[in-house]
Amino acid sequence: MEYIGFIAATLTTASFLPQSIKVIKEKDTKSISLAMYGMFTAGVFLWLLYGIAVVDKPIIIANFITFIFAFSILVMKIKYK
Repeated sequence: MEYIGFIAATLTTASFLPQSIKVIKEKDTKSISLAMYGMFTAGVFLWLLYGIAVVDKPIIIANFITFIFAFSILVMKIKYK
């Protein structure tokens, strides 16, 4: 069953790559909600902590990578307001 978790983690995490690349390249974040990305980033961080607590590799890996993407977009949103 763990393979299903890894497939899900790969798909959901990879979905952030295009947005991250676009924001980094264009430095345009005006269409992104600061409140939404703040809440989302906090939620991903809490999922990461949960994954660590229950020692679930798919949850840990996916949320670690997604946190990096989401946090970078959040920082850009604040920086290029």
